[in-house]
Amino acid sequence: MLLFSTVLEINDTLTKDCFIKLVIDWNQGSPHPSNVIPGINWSGEHNIRYGNDDLWLEIQEYRNGNTIAIRYEKTDADGVVWDTDFIMNFTDMKMAIQLDRSFLAAALTVAPRFSTPHFITALADGGYLKNDGNLPTSLRPLYITLDNLDVLAGVINGTNHYHLPVVYISKNMDDSDPVDVRKLARRLKGVAHILVQRNAWLNDRIRSMCDNKNEYYGAVGIYFPTPVGLHRRFLYRAYQGTDDNLTEKIVSTVVNYAIAQNVDPLYTWLGVNLSLLTDRWSSRGEDLVVANQAKEVAENARNEAVQLVATTDDEIKRYRETISRLTRENARLGSEIAGLREKLNGLDSQPLLFFGDEVEFYPGEIKDIVLSVLNKAGNTPSRTRRSDVLRDIVRHNNYQKLQENRAKDIKAKMRGYSGMNGAMKQFLEKLGFEIIQDGKHYRLIYFGDTRYHVTIPKTPSDHRGGDNNAMTIIDIIL
Repeated sequence: MLLFSTVLEINDTLTKDCFIKLVIDWNQGSPHPSNVIPGINWSGEHNIRYGNDDLWLEIQEYRNGNTIAIRYEKTDADGVVWDTDFIMNFTDMKMAIQLDRSFLAAALTVAPRFSTPHFITALADGGYLKNDGNLPTSLRPLYITLDNLDVLAGVINGTNHYHLPVVYISKNMDDSDPVDVRKLARRLKGVAHILVQRNAWLNDRIRSMCDNKNEYYGAVGIYFPTPVGLHRRFLYRAYQGTDDNLTEKIVSTVVNYAIAQNVDPLYTWLGVNLSLLTDRWSSRGEDLVVANQAKEVAENARNEAVQLVATTDDEIKRYRETISRLTRENARLGSEIAGLREKLNGLDSQPLLFFGDEVEFYPGEIKDIVLSVLNKAGNTPSRTRRSDVLRDIVRHNNYQKLQENRAKDIKAKMRGYSGMNGAMKQFLEKLGFEIIQDGKHYRLIYFGDTRYHVTIPKTPSDHRGGDNNAMTIIDIIL
């Protein structure tokens, strides 16, 4: 499973030896002792391997392509294989970095709290990252002020084009940020530019320059460098948990875009190895032609020529087997990328089973709602395809019945409701309600979202009032 992929433009101050040393230092300086390969004593070699079968780092130079490829691989005790590849093309001065995880049945999603590799920080600290047009490839957000509004306007109006996506974060109505922008910039280093509105009073000027197409009041826009001008927008909603949920949606969207992009084979470990093998095969083929000519011209060299031919045939057979294996592996990765690209193409709609723009009010809410619907729909006669598929999905997705349990709690607490006492108020607030007095009624707003509000009387009219209030609340929020 390809977890991360990016291609960075590098300054020409990065030499081959410096590149190799950076990768080795990255490994040797890991804060996790189990990731460090012992015994690395590099002496300037461009083709060498360190470590053992479960933990190794290999350096290969492809001279015909002026490229150095480095792979770091770790196999966990449970059989999960982690590959981190660094491919540096010294002709184009571009570097590809990829992270792959094998032997896990993971979905095409980004793990929570995912951050881009720390190696990118080393590149930035060393001053090796080129600017992307007029934007620095930075670990920090770029604040939009009155002096650089043209940068933001160029992104939103589509007149400025960049190699990396641009994430624009507008200010909330109270002039605060909807997410931790510094933390977001660190997590998306090397895969996106983070632009942040400095002050809310810039709204009118930004709207004027962007023809009202800009995000505002805490909304976040992601602008992708594609010919069709793909654009995602996430709205900000002022309720508990928005910061983390919104951050994860931004990270997931940007990283999924990055790994869905086509990458030249010579910017992959498999591609470099395949090119090396192909060149060696061609070279041995030339040796075979010379050997056959020598066999015909000089009978006295017959034994040597036959031996060379036999040796070459064996090597060609091994090369073919290796190329076949690498080709299959490349096809597997291609299938993953195709799946991600198909997902990416649906970003401006709401594809089945992909999260839309609704953000969870509490952990697990959206998943539980979907599973509750599937669970009810699956209660059809057995031995039908519909029933088997729906029950299988529910069974394998840890259905916790959060909705059912909340409904039971509401019914129990509201039974015999006689008024808004301290215990009832505490219970409703714990559920996520904001309680507002409104004449003879209470207005309950669910997680600050005015789409979901309930009105209940301060004093019930009869003994069924509590049950009626409970059903009204359940119908609205569950």
